[in-house]
Amino acid sequence: MRQHIAPILAALSLVSAAALPPAHAAEAPAAQPKVEFVTTMGNFVVQLDPARAPKTVANFLDYVKSGFYKGTIFHRVIPGFMVQGGGFTADMQKKPTRAPIPLESQNGLRNLKGTIAMARTSDPNSATSQFFVNVVDNPSLDYPKPDGYGYAVFGKVISGMNVIEKIVAVPTKSEGMFQDVPVKPIVIEDAKLLN
Repeated sequence: MRQHIAPILAALSLVSAAALPPAHAAEAPAAQPKVEFVTTMGNFVVQLDPARAPKTVANFLDYVKSGFYKGTIFHRVIPGFMVQGGGFTADMQKKPTRAPIPLESQNGLRNLKGTIAMARTSDPNSATSQFFVNVVDNPSLDYPKPDGYGYAVFGKVISGMNVIEKIVAVPTKSEGMFQDVPVKPIVIEDAKLLN
């Protein structure tokens, strides 16, 4: 009889262990940080993906936590494409940044509508503080397009996409060497970590 009980108890302990959620399940919400942007046109929240873009998310959060984005603007707004911000003040002065980060465009995340990605120059490893939100699906920005490197997506807008839609619809102008600059500055008043 004792020989039959042991396998049954072992099976029961496996079942009860399987029924319990993994220890890290409780940490899941914090594992995907959320950042709220407070702008002169309304607020929106992005959820970041540190599992797929760890260096990009760490860099972005460093800028958020330091208050860097306060007073920066959306300086490039292109309907049917994206809105870009996080690098210039309302008088189009570029803010000094930290060193650039390595490109994480081969992480499986795509430039779909509502995703947030890092802006960069023609140098693939040149992203610092500037980011953009895709207002449509932009497969032409996914690795290896458009230049062999792609653009690194690191999160998505989870609320306030209507604010992004309002931003992309504003009138724009050329200012010096810059094109697609909103006529009236759209200022990021704050960017704060929610969790």
